[in-house]
Amino acid sequence: MIHENIVKQTILKNKILSPEDLEAAVLEAKRKKSPLIEYLVNNRFISELELFQLLAKEYNVPFIDLKNKTLDKSLLSLLPETIVQTHQVVIFEQDTKKNIIKIATTDPDDLQTIDFIKKKTNCQVKIYFTSLEGIRNIIQQYHKGLEQEFANISYLPLTGKTQPIDKLNIAAEDIPIIKIVDTLLEYAVFENASDIHIEPTEKDIVVRYRIDGILRDVMTLPKNIQPGIIARIKVLSNLKLDEHRLPQDGRFKIETGDYHIAFRVSILPVFDGEKVVLRLLDESKQTLTLEQLGILEKPLEILKKNIKKPHGMILVTGPTGSGKTTTLYTILNLLNTPQVNILTVEDPIEYRMSRVNQSQVNPKIGFTFATGLRALLRQDPNIIMVGEIRDQETAEIATHAAMTGHLVLSTLHTNDAAGAIPRLSEMGVPNFLIASTVNIIIAQRLVRKICTNCVQSYNLSQEDIKQIEKQFKFSDILQSLKINKEIDSEDLSLNELHFFKGKGCVKCGFRGYKGRIGIYEILENDQKLAALIVKNANREEIYQHAVSNNLITLPQDGFIKAKRGLTTVEEILRVTKE
Repeated sequence: MIHENIVKQTILKNKILSPEDLEAAVLEAKRKKSPLIEYLVNNRFISELELFQLLAKEYNVPFIDLKNKTLDKSLLSLLPETIVQTHQVVIFEQDTKKNIIKIATTDPDDLQTIDFIKKKTNCQVKIYFTSLEGIRNIIQQYHKGLEQEFANISYLPLTGKTQPIDKLNIAAEDIPIIKIVDTLLEYAVFENASDIHIEPTEKDIVVRYRIDGILRDVMTLPKNIQPGIIARIKVLSNLKLDEHRLPQDGRFKIETGDYHIAFRVSILPVFDGEKVVLRLLDESKQTLTLEQLGILEKPLEILKKNIKKPHGMILVTGPTGSGKTTTLYTILNLLNTPQVNILTVEDPIEYRMSRVNQSQVNPKIGFTFATGLRALLRQDPNIIMVGEIRDQETAEIATHAAMTGHLVLSTLHTNDAAGAIPRLSEMGVPNFLIASTVNIIIAQRLVRKICTNCVQSYNLSQEDIKQIEKQFKFSDILQSLKINKEIDSEDLSLNELHFFKGKGCVKCGFRGYKGRIGIYEILENDQKLAALIVKNANREEIYQHAVSNNLITLPQDGFIKAKRGLTTVEEILRVTKE
């Protein structure tokens, strides 16, 4: 999408409208919630073709009119339709002798997409500017091409009967099916999706990606290609092609010069067929630092101090998908030196770490967290990571290991840091053992980061304030902002505070967010807390003690990051809702 400032600049420079008339048009477009370009063209201030020709001069890029151009099928196959649609860019010409492709776009500044096209095609790129109408014309050609391909595929009838394995093999190796699956995987990598959902419905197949923690519809595929898609994924994952009644789990990798992605595959029989979920694990990604995780200055000091302790427990809590494993791996990376022996027992192993001995549990053969942990203790460990403490046996072995001179890292499913202690107690771990072994508890959530390309400041509306005050005390928010020097005085009202949000642009897919960052609550064990634990204090008593000791709670940490322009108030309300 073209930046509004460029459009305004072009309109004024070419004297299409006076400054006063342009300002009136901008206000009216906002009132109607319409993009400025659309408003100007629809109200005949300027034709779309003329405006885009002028914009091309402003960007100093040649203009190409694609309104009536028909592209060759080979050109359409070079770029997935989803990228054309989302990023408004097309390949309209190719010179194979000179290894050059010509692309037309409505945003020559979208360097990320242009770089993706260079790598995908392995060609030099010549950039042209085009109109929205030109892009729409090409998208229609994609639709027609896909429809024709689907019509030409001879697929297995969806009778509900088990298909012969030879027919499933043929379907899995069908060229269009391979192309569709490759496109789904490749585009998911490009969009930084964490999961791909392929969901059969009564009439079609819905494909969704989880991007920055939120599921989004990506495309809808015809029902008749369902057996081929499922079969292709089973072939890649080395799963049984003719098993349709039981869940199956598998794994495969894609390695290119740019990335190494492992796909963890889960197939589940549902009413309309088999639902597939693929988790993307980027094995080429560098381990983050504690600073990159987004931990604030004071809690970071506490965490670094506790990481250096030779024994005890470091616990990370939060719901599924809150980044607990990433935090554990980041801590392990800091501890990973030739002087220590690190062993882990995980379910599953998400990332490989050099010089760390990683084991994956397998309950089918009796290899559970508890049995794995017992075996680890006979391997002369200094540091142990247990993927999750789920039961009494694992909890007891972990705490005893921490007491006998090992540093133990693990996760628990609790809403906050204070709740982890009663949870261990409920599992049957004696209070004196919890008090003497737990060093630090980290509670966390993941929030979406504001897109840095379209961030803007704003003041809270009365409706925003009502939503905040439903969940939090205003005085607590102001106090934490004052203590952490985000504001000078607590003598403010909420609508006087400046916060930030993303307007939405092509770089963030018009969502206003790009990437994620953690919000944290770090509770350190001290003598007073240990005494409370021994007395069997409940969660509320532990929480009140922590707050009186200047604990930065999850919501407070979130509002500090919102004030700094890293995330939005809406995100804090979303992830801290109980």
